[in-house]
Amino acid sequence: MIKSFRRAAVAVALLVVSLVAPTPAQAQDRSTPVFTVPLAAAVRALPVAAEVRDGYKRTSFKHWNAGRNPTDGCNTRAEVLLSEAVDPPQVLPGCKLSGGRWWSYYDSKWITPAGALDVDHMVPLAEAWDSGASQWTAARREAYANDLDVPTSLVAVSAAANRSKADQDPAEWLPPAVEATCRYVSEWTGTKLRWGLTADAVELEALKQLAEACPGTTVTYQPVP
Repeated sequence: MIKSFRRAAVAVALLVVSLVAPTPAQAQDRSTPVFTVPLAAAVRALPVAAEVRDGYKRTSFKHWNAGRNPTDGCNTRAEVLLSEAVDPPQVLPGCKLSGGRWWSYYDSKWITPAGALDVDHMVPLAEAWDSGASQWTAARREAYANDLDVPTSLVAVSAAANRSKADQDPAEWLPPAVEATCRYVSEWTGTKLRWGLTADAVELEALKQLAEACPGTTVTYQPVP
């Protein structure tokens, strides 16, 4: 569960977070409504259900497909790296990326080259499966795993941070950079609301505690039909 000092540390970090990491862009696809609500209200809106891992295989989610432009050789992972680069890399034949620089907000680190980054599913594939994606069609799972329509579903972060997170939810793992906590919890909650995913009781309690520690934080999400 959340360590007792995390809430106080978050309160202090809120004073400086805007100076530490870039904020995400707004959703680009306006075909469905976009909602912005306080984090506490967003957490309360999460449906609650026990997690079920039965039958999970990572291959159940076809991830890193051809992306927005199937002819340019850049898969979803590469498109995320290109969109999030602070200093853009050179794109070589076959969409090989050379140079560039990225901000890994989970651990407040500048990262280069591209090979030192992972593209994290904000809500990991296994967690999504446990939280309702096991009942989806293969096409919907593929859409989830390659969600480029909002900038918070897929996040370029250091490989070390991503692998530390693995498939854990916020009751089990939070970004090592304390100043990133409120942003992370907002994006986690927004992703679950976007895709209609559930939260289990332990996760929900952790999110409620974190929302109390992030009183000025909002959640922006756009539900997927």
